[in-house]
Amino acid sequence: MSVPQRLAAMEIALDAGNTLGEGIVWCERTQALYWTDIQRATLFRLQPGNGTLDQWPLPERLASFALCEADGWLLLALASRLAFFRLADGHLQTLHEVEPGLPTRCNDGACDRQGRFVFGTLHEPAEGSKQPLGRFWRLHADLCLEPLPLPHVAISNSIAFSPDGRTMYYCDSLSRRIQRCAYGDTLGAPQLFVDLGAVDGEPDGSCVDAEGSLWNAQWGLGRVVRYGADGAVQQLLPLPARQPTRPAFGGPRLDTLYVTSARDGLSAAQLATDPHAGALFHSRIGVRGVPEPRFAGAPA
Repeated sequence: MSVPQRLAAMEIALDAGNTLGEGIVWCERTQALYWTDIQRATLFRLQPGNGTLDQWPLPERLASFALCEADGWLLLALASRLAFFRLADGHLQTLHEVEPGLPTRCNDGACDRQGRFVFGTLHEPAEGSKQPLGRFWRLHADLCLEPLPLPHVAISNSIAFSPDGRTMYYCDSLSRRIQRCAYGDTLGAPQLFVDLGAVDGEPDGSCVDAEGSLWNAQWGLGRVVRYGADGAVQQLLPLPARQPTRPAFGGPRLDTLYVTSARDGLSAAQLATDPHAGALFHSRIGVRGVPEPRFAGAPA
């Protein structure tokens, strides 16, 4: 068995102090990074080339989002609904309420290679532990919303697609297992891809590189792990923060890995030993990503 390569620790791109940084996406057209601080209901955009940072406050928590084929628009998965968002003036165009009447909110999401937005929800109990009440959904270009035939989850995460679009990765973070299935207009049966085992952490967001490997941020473990298509660990990338949330490839050559992180849930004592929790990190890793797919549907 080969020993996974341990890469040098990531560096800070922006000490953002996010409570729950998430949903990071690179826009090739504008050479900019977008991400969200879920708990602060704020969308961020950083242009690494000149250091310009923009922020948009939103009326409710933003969990994940997608770039759109229409320039100047994003598709948002807000806590309770899907909506188009116009960056120029903050105009919101609501499309669907998501799981109304259930104690859930939207969570992780990503576009598939056909330009459809796939996202999941998580359970937010008033008290007690999270239960598998959430599920996975797909928004089509005609704006039709479809439930996907996958098992219900407590915390949806790790949604990503292979470069050819024929495999979908996803997880219920509480299970500590990443699943995959054959993907297209219909979905194949779930198959175990990675089992983290009995660790004090969980799989969070993921992205895929041009070689077909999956990069997964591991909450509580302070690392991003690269898995080959066979599920074997290829590389370990440590972070100077214990709660990384989601990676994304960016930069002019798509060879820089960016990772968001969180301060959420950490005590004052823990934050004292984790001063960069909530920062945005980056590293040149010698591997290239694939361009982020854009949502094919158009706002009215």
